Amino acid sequence: MGDIISAVDGGIMRLRLNRPAKKNAITRAMYEDLTAALDRAGADDNVRAVVITAEGGDFCAGNDILDFAQGVGDFQSVPLDDLPVFRFLRALTFFEKPLVAGVQGQAVGIGVTLLLHCDLAVAADDVRLSLPFLKLGLVPEAGSTLLLPQRIGHARAFAWMALGEAMGAEEAHRLGLVNAVVDGSALSQTADDLASKLVRLSPSSLAHTKRLMRDPEALWQVVRAEGEIFRQQLQSPEAAAAFMAFLNR
Repeated sequence: MGDIISAVDGGIMRLRLNRPAKKNAITRAMYEDLTAALDRAGADDNVRAVVITAEGGDFCAGNDILDFAQGVGDFQSVPLDDLPVFRFLRALTFFEKPLVAGVQGQAVGIGVTLLLHCDLAVAADDVRLSLPFLKLGLVPEAGSTLLLPQRIGHARAFAWMALGEAMGAEEAHRLGLVNAVVDGSALSQTADDLASKLVRLSPSSLAHTKRLMRDPEALWQVVRAEGEIFRQQLQSPEAAAAFMAFLNR
């Protein structure tokens, strides 16, 4: 099996991050696979919803730092829209069908910001959500500078991003970041149950409603603006020191 497992059944595409030994940290190849899977789901009328989950005790530790460091040269020289991570973010931003996530354990960086693109999310009771971008000398990504304040308000969003403290499941539920908190053993089934309810609804009604609730074109401009600043910040002394400290651990 690869690092991304994809299967379709009952109108639902299930995407599972399958790199538990690395806490499902995402590589460039995984971004490519996720993008291809979302493209297939979008083009297949038999797929009515997508569920994203992860193998092991943690949902996603963010970007794989070693893989990311090896691709920094491309990040500086290749147009943003051609980078694997931005192809994935574009697929997320413009995906018209419902996205459901089930998240457990540690979720860091993109493991949190991708949840803001999901229409429904369920958390295991052991979840810990973190946004360490500013601690790394970077800026948040995936449109989170727009989506997170919309969801939880400016003051809470800024404090979470700036202070980088982990958020537990109950707080995430209270703030509306997830729809429900369940025991870890029930996480996948709960996410599946929610997706099954969506499958029974009119596909066109769901697509229209999702489009009306967010403006993907405007969101994509924010994603790209974040990306340009992220690229600049990679050259900052703070970011260089943070990456060096990580790689020397």
